Amino acid sequence: MEQITIKDIARMCGCGVSTVSRALNNHPDINEETRKKIMKVVREHDFVPNNSARNLKISDSKTIAVLIKGISNPFFMKMVKVMEYECHKLKYSLIIQHVEFDQDEVDVAIELEKEKRLKGIIFLGGYFNHTKEKLDKLSVPFILSTVNMTERYSENYSSVAVDDEKESYKIVDYLCKLGHKKILLISAAPEDESIGKLRKDGYIKALLDNGIDVLDELIVPMDSKEEAYSMEAGYATMKSVLDKAVEFSAVFAISDVVSIGASRALVDAGKRIPEDVSIVGFDGIDAVRFYSPRITTIKQPFEEMATASIKLLFEYIDGSENIEKTQQTLFEGELILGESTAEYKG
Repeated sequence: MEQITIKDIARMCGCGVSTVSRALNNHPDINEETRKKIMKVVREHDFVPNNSARNLKISDSKTIAVLIKGISNPFFMKMVKVMEYECHKLKYSLIIQHVEFDQDEVDVAIELEKEKRLKGIIFLGGYFNHTKEKLDKLSVPFILSTVNMTERYSENYSSVAVDDEKESYKIVDYLCKLGHKKILLISAAPEDESIGKLRKDGYIKALLDNGIDVLDELIVPMDSKEEAYSMEAGYATMKSVLDKAVEFSAVFAISDVVSIGASRALVDAGKRIPEDVSIVGFDGIDAVRFYSPRITTIKQPFEEMATASIKLLFEYIDGSENIEKTQQTLFEGELILGESTAEYKG
């Protein structure tokens, strides 16, 4: 959907651009009836003034935005550094926008696109559950980075990620081969139809392929009172499980940050890692290498993924003739063995 300009509003209202400007800036020297007419058009077209161009000259901005849902995750910060470097090489500026977990990232993107005259957008992190109608309100190219697309989205939108289902299968299968049969999954919220669903699917498939029953009481969504994918969520969720005396010998936490919080809760409850409980994470952030014990994880190739996200976005921005309408770029993760896992002793 093409965004209207201040000149379009002036034409629709039969007045000059300076009159529209005065209405937008709430100047007193304007007819009240004209003001109401202008503001009605503004509301109907979701127009947001370009704060960087108050002189009414719409510049050709060379700016892209990265919207981060889960800015506390160190994994995303490492990716943003690479993206920033790649953008600067292309003489573009990069806006970093933090999106709270209770915010709608597409609503934020729509407002940001209008205000900053963006050329492209990268959605980084979070889970994606939006209608095509809503996403089509974005008139610039966008890429979903670290968000693996389920079938619902893959036909219409491009993404760069690891194969979350395959990599989750890999690490849960590793726990199964160590002899663990009661493996707790600290999962995402049920409405997460992207990363959370795919990692859960990988967990379930690994159990079934190893002849292990899938038990509902061992699939526990992160505590909704805490920020998703945070250490606090990992700690609170694990504490709740321990309070209920649920039996398990191993834990697959949906991210490394969550695994650190969960590990702390286990230690505070007097559990030894890995003697009493094995635990694994997902992402490969530096912190798990320095936690004691070092946590076994799936390492995502952050540098390659960040570079690929920027490259793909700019292919769409430049309108490359040979580029496919949508692309799903999948990277291989790496199982990094730490000190947090051991064979099940019974």
